[in-house]
Amino acid sequence: MVTATVICEVCVDGVTGAGAAQTGGAHRLELCQALSVGGITPSAGMIQQVKVSVDLPVHVLIRPRPGNFHFDAAEFAVMRRDIELAGEWGADGVVIGMLRQDGTVDVDGVGRLIEAARPMSVTFHRAFDVTPDAASALGALIALHVDRVLTSGQAASAWEGRQLLARLVEAAAQRLIVMPGAGIDEINAGDLVRETGVREIHFSARREVVVAPSGGEEGVRMGSDASADRVLGVTDVDRVRNTAAASAAASFR
Repeated sequence: MVTATVICEVCVDGVTGAGAAQTGGAHRLELCQALSVGGITPSAGMIQQVKVSVDLPVHVLIRPRPGNFHFDAAEFAVMRRDIELAGEWGADGVVIGMLRQDGTVDVDGVGRLIEAARPMSVTFHRAFDVTPDAASALGALIALHVDRVLTSGQAASAWEGRQLLARLVEAAAQRLIVMPGAGIDEINAGDLVRETGVREIHFSARREVVVAPSGGEEGVRMGSDASADRVLGVTDVDRVRNTAAASAAASFR
């Protein structure tokens, strides 16, 4: 049976990456910064420039800092304001997540963020993967009318979490979209789609490039990570294209 093409959301952290993702055949972008720490909210200029540079829906990550997903009142206020501004700057959706101290979904906080976000699309991010009970978390998100949940199936990679992903797809029963992410590439995308029944996937399709120092003393470093200012992760057009092709081929079954 022929089914709809799998939607490929590519995670990017800049204008160049957004263009590469579009060229490679992405259907949608998640825009963030600092992918090395799981992503944080991108800058105002970044959101605005990406929106004028590509013709794809752009979903903006709303996360004020790295670390856990239990946020205090000040951090909540930042997230709410970032959502409002992202909407003003043309974002098509936002990617949010907020947990209580016990790791369960913060239904009240997430509900208020959703209220601030509408009519934009709302994705609940991989905070889902550290909740203690995936079924209960899914039920809470369905009740909140979240549009989709981004998850690795509570495993190190989506491929390793594929059994839970398949159960989540069945349990969601089209009330929300289960979108796998983490470690998805041109090698495993097709099999993942076939084994789980997902209709959207999330991946970064990145490769590392070594960059020359800007000048000055070779031994100077600009952070605690000695390699951070010498190695740059970039979105690879061919990897986007090949991963999209693999997932599309799997949709014909």
